[in-house]
Amino acid sequence: MWAAASRPDIGLRPRVRRVLTGHRGEIEALALAVPTDALEGSPPAELEALSRAGADVVDPARSGNWKEASTGLKTASGLVGLPARTGSPRLATEMSRALRALRSAIGAHDRARAGTAAIDVAQSALDFGLQYRPPAEIDLGRFALWTNQTLVDAAAGDVGGVRGDVTTMEWIRDRFAHAVDPADLTAIDAHLVALRETVANETRDLKAATAEARELRRPLQLGPVTAQD
Repeated sequence: MWAAASRPDIGLRPRVRRVLTGHRGEIEALALAVPTDALEGSPPAELEALSRAGADVVDPARSGNWKEASTGLKTASGLVGLPARTGSPRLATEMSRALRALRSAIGAHDRARAGTAAIDVAQSALDFGLQYRPPAEIDLGRFALWTNQTLVDAAAGDVGGVRGDVTTMEWIRDRFAHAVDPADLTAIDAHLVALRETVANETRDLKAATAEARELRRPLQLGPVTAQD
C-alpha cells in the first residue's frame, strides 16, 4: 500500500487536496475538502438578509407567483454586492449570473427555469455563508435546496433530473449526518430510499416523488457534532 498527496487546487472554495492510494497496481483517487477561506469574527449584518432573500425567492419562482418572485429578485439584487465588498468577488460574479438567469426566467414566466435559477441564487448565498457558518449548517441548507430542485424537476416531468437530484442529496446527507439527531437521520434515510424508488428504472411515479420531496423539506436542527471516523 502506498499514498501520495497532490498540491491543493488553487481557486476552489473550499480547496481540495487530492490523495492517491495504491496497492498491487490498483489506484484510488480520494479528495479532502478543507474550508481554507473561513473567516473569523462576526458575519456581516447583511448576511442574514442575503440568505433569507435567496431562500425566499425559491417557492414563488417555483410555483409561478411572479409578483412575489419579482419582489424577492429585487431584494436579492440589492444585496448582490455584499460578497465583493467583503473580499469574495468570485461569489459576487456567480450570484450576479444566477440573478440574471432568474430575471430572464421570471420575465418569460417559465416556472422550471425560474425555479432552478432561484435555487442557484440561494446556493450562491450559501456559498458566501460558508465563510462564516459551520459547514454542516450550510450542507443542511444545500440539502433543503436540492429537495426544491426535486420538486422543480418532478413538476417538469424530468425523471432523469429527479434521479440526479436524489443522488446529490445522498452525497450531501453524508456531509451533515454526524451533526443531526439520529432519529432525524433515520427519517431522512427512509424518505431518500422511498424517493429513489419512485423513479427507479421500472417506476416513474413523479406524484409520489413530489410527496417524498416535500417530506424531506421539513426543517432540521443541528445537534451536538460527534466525531467522525
